[in-house]
Amino acid sequence: MRKAARSAAAVAVGVLLGAGGAIAAGRGAVRRQRERFDPEASVDLAALPPEELGPIASFDGTELAVRAAGPAGAPTLVFAHGITLDMTTWHYQWTTLADRYRCVLYDQRAHGRSEHPPSGDYSLSATGRDLRSVLDRVAPKGPVVLVGHSMGGMAILAFADQYPEEFGARVAGTVLVDTAASDLLLREGLGIVGQRLERLIRPLTDRAIFDRPERAELIRSSMHHWGKDLAFLLAKATNFGPEASTSHIDYLTHLSTGAPVEVWTEMLRGLLEMDLREAIAAVTVPSLVIVGDRDTLTPKRSAEALQEALPDARAIVIAKAGHVSMMERHEVFNDLLGEYLDELFEPQRAVS
Repeated sequence: MRKAARSAAAVAVGVLLGAGGAIAAGRGAVRRQRERFDPEASVDLAALPPEELGPIASFDGTELAVRAAGPAGAPTLVFAHGITLDMTTWHYQWTTLADRYRCVLYDQRAHGRSEHPPSGDYSLSATGRDLRSVLDRVAPKGPVVLVGHSMGGMAILAFADQYPEEFGARVAGTVLVDTAASDLLLREGLGIVGQRLERLIRPLTDRAIFDRPERAELIRSSMHHWGKDLAFLLAKATNFGPEASTSHIDYLTHLSTGAPVEVWTEMLRGLLEMDLREAIAAVTVPSLVIVGDRDTLTPKRSAEALQEALPDARAIVIAKAGHVSMMERHEVFNDLLGEYLDELFEPQRAVS
């Protein structure tokens, strides 16, 4: 076994076993969390919108999974999810709004059911061009409202940077959820999580580690012993508020831990290096900025900075919500989104 591979294996095992004390201390908290009544336990979060609209080929040939629900003639809402997640994180929105709106959801490149880019382009710029490809297929004339969570919000800003003429024409509004344009806290908060996971994942993806079965078994057994609770605690600490549903935490953990390594490395690196502040001025349409008051990855001051820079926007903070406010506090979130959409489209309905 190569020396570098041996070192990598040792680091991976050390990280896993070194976390053991903390995880053992936290297991009681995990057990208590699971013993609580969970009103969301019966919800099928993985359910997909009924209409298959994809695959849609993006600018570089990447095929994107796209689905829809709701009447074809209604105003279109396009939902863009966050990093390591997929379209199903918008479950509570499309199932609530599809009676009045055309809800279109898609998986970002290399996420969910979408392909890895054949070009190797995992940049935020590429996600903005992906959004354009989806819009050209599902809402060629509009009106459309773009709704983006975390990286999905950044994809909207990347789209604005490249296609400013779309705002006020095809795009009638934007909803930016738990996101940022450029923020030191994003680099620090998300960066720490990403760096730790990258240090863990990269050694495990090195085939040379598994040249010796006993080393491979040690890593596998360590991950089996500690991995589930570690992932649960990490997801809860970084993405949720104090009253989060166990089902929500489990589901987000399932999505995030299943994300390809390129998402955790290449795409995450792009997020930590991004600066889309100049793109904000192009978003001239009425905008709603939503953030959870317990969001540590893109905190309240990131939302405030967005609201202050956007030409026409208001910001709302949802109490007791973390980084996935549209899931964790979905009833409050849907009320806010519904009110915004009513205000946006009421003049149009009155004319018609």
